[in-house]
Amino acid sequence: MKHAFDKESFKEKLEAQTSFPTLYMFKFIVPSGKEQKVAALLPNNKMTLKTSSKGKYVSATIKAMMPNSESILDIYEKASKIEGVISL
Repeated sequence: MKHAFDKESFKEKLEAQTSFPTLYMFKFIVPSGKEQKVAALLPNNKMTLKTSSKGKYVSATIKAMMPNSESILDIYEKASKIEGVISL
């Protein structure tokens, strides 16, 4: 069962626990072959990849300087449109 993402609650937590600008770490799980779609979300940042043991999925980690909570939410919203992506 898929739970609805509470955007406002997440934004409030980000703003309460983070001082901006900040270096934020994004983590995604994507089906193999879709890594470049995730990389395109933050094109000027280094992406670290780790392939799953069976090779079906790839863990992608990207650290990026984010100016505010809105920019972080924007990246997660764009990522949610990539088929099969899981945001951690």
